[in-house]
Amino acid sequence: MKITLTLFVVSLFSSLASAAEFSKGPVIKNYGAVAKVEQSLSLTGLERFKIAFDVAEQGGEDKANRRFESLARFLNMQARAGVPPEQIELALVVHGKAGFDLLDNKVHREKFGSDNANAPLLAELQKHGVRVILCGQSAAYHGIENTQLLPGVEMSISAMTTHALLQQQGYTLNPF
Repeated sequence: MKITLTLFVVSLFSSLASAAEFSKGPVIKNYGAVAKVEQSLSLTGLERFKIAFDVAEQGGEDKANRRFESLARFLNMQARAGVPPEQIELALVVHGKAGFDLLDNKVHREKFGSDNANAPLLAELQKHGVRVILCGQSAAYHGIENTQLLPGVEMSISAMTTHALLQQQGYTLNPF
């Protein structure tokens, strides 16, 4: 009896957890699926979100880097919560092997045999003001040159320097 009840409760919570519907948009239409959540924290009176996302892990070859997609999710979540997209400034600071996810399609095909699955997502993010910044130290270590990058990708001296500068400009670091 006790095992049956436990299994019922686990089953009930599992079905409730999976009942949430995730959908994309409204800002980034093809990426960043989020669920509707009734929240208790108020976002009214918010002046501006300035957030840096740090990514060091390379994504898979056939789909966009999940960590890059976090920026699309953030933009979509905030828009659904009533925060105007123009009040959000995001920076994507990339280092380590994730630098390969910033290669243009020609170089990506030469190195990995396929177009860069991140290119459409990054272009869409940049259309919405997201800065994409590559650590120059990681780029040098991995042999990545400025001319090999997708359009709009900035090169910095280092990710450490970039985070320090962004912090001075009022950005917070997203821990996820």
